[in-house]
Amino acid sequence: MRALLQRVSRASVRVADETIASIGPGLLVLVGVGHGDDEATAANLARRITELRIFADPEGRTNRSILDIHGAALVVSQFTLYADTSRGRRPGFTNAGDPQLAERLYQLVAAGLREAGVADVQTGSFGAEMAVELVNDGPFTIWLDTDAGSRG
Repeated sequence: MRALLQRVSRASVRVADETIASIGPGLLVLVGVGHGDDEATAANLARRITELRIFADPEGRTNRSILDIHGAALVVSQFTLYADTSRGRRPGFTNAGDPQLAERLYQLVAAGLREAGVADVQTGSFGAEMAVELVNDGPFTIWLDTDAGSRG
């Protein structure tokens, strides 16, 4: 699995001009699922997200987690994180996992964040055309990849 985390002061998702999710300070988490990912991978990713110390402490050091700041999380499925741009100008997406698996694991990441204690976890709409808006705080963006060959 892959996740692109963006520390945000706010973020929201719209589908067909209707806001379906909106958070204040916390993380926008874009999640991609690849072949071979499973429930354990999703649980590990959720744990890593909640343990990352990427929020400022009173001295201004990035020393606090999303749990420490009582932050929110907006989790959005994004298969394009598995884009292959090595050939030509059109990305290929064959490395992205099957949609049924992807939806299940994406939901498990959101559930894992809730179980870890993130009080406000919202999600996008799997498979829908979404407009994702955010104010990146920092800017601060982190790439996580659960593939053993590319630890993030």
